[in-house]
Amino acid sequence: MQTQTRRSFLTRSTLGALAAGLPSGWAGRAFASDAPEVADIKIGIIALTDNSPFVIAHEKGLFKKYGINSTISKEASWAVIRDKLVTGENQATHMLIGMPIASTLGLGGSAKKEMVIPWLVNRNGQAITLANKFKGKVAADPKALKPFVDEAKGAGAPLTFAMTFPPGTHAMWMRYYLAAGGINPDTDVSLITIPPPQMVANMKVGKMDGFCVGEPWNARSIADDIGYTSVTTQEMWKNHPEKVCAFTKEFAETNPKTVKTVLKALHEASVWLDVLDNRKEQCEIVGAASYVNCPPEVIYDRLVGNLDYGDGRTKKDEDYMIFSGRNCNYPQMKYAKWWLTQFRRWGMVEGAPDYDGIAKSIMMPALYEEAMKEIGYTHGGADDKPEAFFDGGVFDPSKPEDYATSFAIKNMKG
Repeated sequence: MQTQTRRSFLTRSTLGALAAGLPSGWAGRAFASDAPEVADIKIGIIALTDNSPFVIAHEKGLFKKYGINSTISKEASWAVIRDKLVTGENQATHMLIGMPIASTLGLGGSAKKEMVIPWLVNRNGQAITLANKFKGKVAADPKALKPFVDEAKGAGAPLTFAMTFPPGTHAMWMRYYLAAGGINPDTDVSLITIPPPQMVANMKVGKMDGFCVGEPWNARSIADDIGYTSVTTQEMWKNHPEKVCAFTKEFAETNPKTVKTVLKALHEASVWLDVLDNRKEQCEIVGAASYVNCPPEVIYDRLVGNLDYGDGRTKKDEDYMIFSGRNCNYPQMKYAKWWLTQFRRWGMVEGAPDYDGIAKSIMMPALYEEAMKEIGYTHGGADDKPEAFFDGGVFDPSKPEDYATSFAIKNMKG
């Protein structure tokens, strides 16, 4: 009979008690080494439908599943989103893809702060809204808007168009749309900045003639009968990138496990969101006052491709907002390069930027790939294929400067 010493008994008893509380599949490795360096994470969001992965990961306990104690902080504007990430008040954030690029370069009034993008949140789901006075006169083609722009400019009262943040996505879509119609956004119209939740109210009181914003505010303008959709951004650029999950570079380099755990939770939330049967529940959750503050029925239709433009046009949109499919989340280098071409086009940078170098410093596919490998998810990998636009333009990511200088309407510096 084996003699059991007091020490061996205590050792077995302690290990047994500990093992009983460990996750299934634990095989004796140092489990704590996989834990996030920082467990308490505050995440900034703006009141837009595309904040859904953050909200769902929080509400359904997916952040908690991966060891993150999440707090969702609804912010008033993109400037606040940026500033709270810079100061460290928020550790991760819902952000326009152009913002980490601008902050890294110190553009657009931003204090220079290096930021990184290891995760693309969504594709599609934004639109250009015009005031009702253009109904029946301007549909999808921005060239039809030019006579009205020219008339207003000639009378000394230029038309006013709004976007949400100067280097952001809505600014680039608004500029691209106007320029495709032969309109210079810097000299022919007044281009102003309005936070997303305030777009509808400002158009209602006559402060603008059009705007670009994410959903549900384009749909809300139709529901409130103050505007209609000219064109969706997915019609301008099919499957374009939109929002990102951003971190400061300092935080990501110091806390890579924390970043990866955030990405794992966002992955599960995004897969859930891309099941269309879940989108009614999505609308009920994100429509709450603490998140988007919009009736679920206003959010829902465009999320499932029921597109009513508000001017008599309707269609079934197969390119509705997605969160996981079509290799949605991979932080492609070419998207950073495209934003840099637009910064170049509109004089936001002087001279040709270091397209490759800047893209490599901001986009972080290695962190994304590591996180997905750890949960056994097979992604679509890097993609350098050219991208096509509604005006016939084609962006070749291997020739960004050629593309940037090719536009008829541009305001370059250097």
